[in-house]
Order: sequence, then structure tokens, then C-alpha cells
Amino acid sequence: MAEVWIMGEMLVEVMRTMKDVDLYQADLFKGPYPSGAPAIFIDTVARLGHSAGIIGGVGKDDFGKCLLDRLKGDGVDCSKVIESQENSTGVAFVTYFSDGSRKFLYHIGNTPAVEVKAPNVEQMKDTKYFHVMGCSLMADADFAQEILKTMHGLKDQGTKISFDPNIRRELLRDQSVFEVVNEVVQNSSVFLPGVEELLFITGRDTIKEAVEKCFENSVLEILALKNGSKGCTIYTRTEIFEMGVYPVDAVDVTGAGDSFDGAFICGLLEGKDIEDTAKMAAAAGALNTAAFGPMEGKITVHTVKDMIEKNKK
Repeated sequence: MAEVWIMGEMLVEVMRTMKDVDLYQADLFKGPYPSGAPAIFIDTVARLGHSAGIIGGVGKDDFGKCLLDRLKGDGVDCSKVIESQENSTGVAFVTYFSDGSRKFLYHIGNTPAVEVKAPNVEQMKDTKYFHVMGCSLMADADFAQEILKTMHGLKDQGTKISFDPNIRRELLRDQSVFEVVNEVVQNSSVFLPGVEELLFITGRDTIKEAVEKCFENSVLEILALKNGSKGCTIYTRTEIFEMGVYPVDAVDVTGAGDSFDGAFICGLLEGKDIEDTAKMAAAAGALNTAAFGPMEGKITVHTVKDMIEKNKK
């Protein structure tokens, strides 16, 4: 079985071809592209040479084929993906604005993306990391409970939990979702938030206070704080390392953080120190932004290594 698993929404993404066109306006879209933060994450893990699997659901339709063909082709274990005959694959529509912001319109409810039940974790004893995405917890309340069930079952078997809160305001239902988010935070060995997410979740006013609050959790080993074009800062209980971004001609930022997460976990699996792990993650994130589409970046073991080598000081 795979050493890294994720459970979450699988969907295709349909994207505006031009900036500053609202979703309510008639204009052009491009796609479908295989997507969903969990799918982007786990595809990155597989492309970087690690055994990876996803627990999710698609419709037995062309959009489902779009997803499964890509994931299976890149080596992801899809044996725990359901293919529904009754409901169609989830879809997200995305538009971009000149100020760098994005707007999403999701069609996830009542799709196979959120109809998956917790698997028998006794069949997954080789799992080293189980990754959770906050957007998956926000997609559907019942689905969130299935993810929590899987998380606790795997953690009890010795699996480490990694978590990216990946908050999508379009998916926020009510304040109860933050109880679920906090439950995952308290069980996470690796925490990968953005700056706003970190402050929001901890309720602190400064990054220093928020980081200190997080490390009150005895389970936490590493906090990788992502800050977009400013890079990231990696915290452990004894070290702090700051990492910038690698220069690329950014075409599409969608999925960059998910690819960062995937490469970061790969670095840990390979026993790299926090500096080399951060470089690997930053390279994957940069490569993902260099192509249009949420998981179209040319991320491989060789391209990641080349980017790091070419940017050595």
C-alpha cells in the first residue's frame, strides 16, 4: 500500500481564459483540468517518486475519466476511489483578477466528491503520512466526519498527520467547521498554513504569538508557514529557516500551495533537513505556477533538482 494517502474532494476545474471577467458574465472558459487540492497534492507526491494514494469519488463520466486518467498515469493508487453511476463528477469554475485574487464557484454538494466513506485503515498499515486539506473539511459536514474517522484510525496505527488549512471562503458553511479544523490541528505533526490562516486559526495578532501557540501542541513537529510570493518560513522546536521563491514566469498560481505541500512531505520522507525540504517544496510550487492549469506544471524529480541546482548561490 501507499506510504502517503489523502482523502478529499476530486473535481475538474474550468477556468477563465482572461483576467477580470466575473463568473456571472458570458465569456470564454478553458478546461476541464484535473483538480481538487487533494488530487494536486497526491499527484505531486507520486510524480516525485513516492507511493501515493487517494480516497475520493468521481462520477462514471468524462470528467471522472479526466481525473482518473491523470492520477493513474502519474502513478497514484486510485483503488479507493469510487465511481458513481448516479451522480456526476464535481466541478469548480475559477476566474482571476488583476490584483492577484481569484473567485471560485463550486459544484461539489451531492456529487461523488463528498460521498466517500472512511476506508478500513487496517489495510493501510504502511501509511507514513496522511494529509488533510481544510477545503475538504469545509466541502460537506458528513464528509468531514469521515475524514476525521480516517485520520484518527491511521494516527492510532502510527501514521503522522499533515495539514494544510487551505481555507476557501466560498466553502465556509458556519462556525462549526472550525471545530473540525482545530481537531485536525491538534493531531498534526506537520502544519502548513498561510499567514492569514495561521493568525485566523490561532486567534493571535502576530506571527510570533501564533507560532508559539501552535507549538503548545506537543504533537506538532514542523510548522511550514507559506507567504505566497514572499516565500516561506519553516519552524521546528529548535530551528527557523526562511526560504524565498524560485524565479519563474508565473502563468497560474492555482495549485502551487498544494504542490508545495506534496514536495514538502516527500522531503521529509527522504530524510532531508528542513532547509533542503523547503527548497524541494519551493521548487515544486514554482514549477506548478509556470503552466496554465492547477496540476499542469512540469514537476518531476529531475525538474525539481534542476531548479534547485540552477538557483544555488
